[in-house]
Amino acid sequence: MPRTRHTAAFALITVAALTLTACGSADPAPAGGARPAAAKGKIPTTDVVSSVRKDEAAAKLLPPEVRASGTLSIASSVGTPPGAFYLEDGRTPAGADIDFADAVARALGVELKREVASFDAILPALGSGKYDVGTGNFGVTDERRRTIDFVTYINDGQGFAVREDSPLKKVTDLTQLCGLTVATGAGTTFEVTLEENRHRCAEAGKKPYDVRTYADQAAIWISLQQGRSDVVMSTINGLRYAVTQQEGLRFLNEFKRLDVGFAFKKDTPLAPAFQAAVNSIKADGTYDRILKKWGITASAIETSQISPPELR
Repeated sequence: MPRTRHTAAFALITVAALTLTACGSADPAPAGGARPAAAKGKIPTTDVVSSVRKDEAAAKLLPPEVRASGTLSIASSVGTPPGAFYLEDGRTPAGADIDFADAVARALGVELKREVASFDAILPALGSGKYDVGTGNFGVTDERRRTIDFVTYINDGQGFAVREDSPLKKVTDLTQLCGLTVATGAGTTFEVTLEENRHRCAEAGKKPYDVRTYADQAAIWISLQQGRSDVVMSTINGLRYAVTQQEGLRFLNEFKRLDVGFAFKKDTPLAPAFQAAVNSIKADGTYDRILKKWGITASAIETSQISPPELR
């Protein structure tokens, strides 16, 4: 597929979150886990959720009002594979985040009332009580833990991707980005990390890097493909998937690992129930089946935790 067509096609997946078919199936799988079937030209459709049975012990941890209503409102950020994206109908969300949330809901015996919301709008909305829970590959950071509670379900983190012609081989220190333009998502831990460390370039006598943030994932990749950005900083799993779908790009390396969790308002009574439910689907094998389905087995956690300290 010509590069211009490939870029345009990937823009469709990130704008409308449709699944993009790879140009061929001979590309090697990315390090850190098997590549999801979508990277081989087919959307993973294995049903790994409907067999989950209610865990009575976990369900009893829910607040009485939730047990009585049998429902929870969830805000989901739907962007790109393998986390969350739309199927070809443009309406049905799919991905690892969707499967994990649905599996936990079944273990708790509740129905999720899902509403799609933008990544940067979900956490403030949880604090206001608009939603009970949020998903969006939310990394657990000490800053976020001050106002948000988390129940962890995978481990992902921060990484980098570049064009094939980039001289960058591996980024182990952010001063290696000095003088470059870095594209990343607005309101993310990546933006925070970059802004907090920008001063280090001047301290090293180098030109600071320029941070360009985008709310639209398509714009991030187009800026890289067109040379308006030199490097992309994003989720490890998302980057590994994305470079298999676009010609002329490569994943650089992991930079920092972060636990990822369901997000709640501070001091939520829902956290113990969700923690028990995550550990329940780990015990019955559903957890591993979801990871395998989406090619993210390297993101497995040993056990779910409630708002653990940020990984250092």
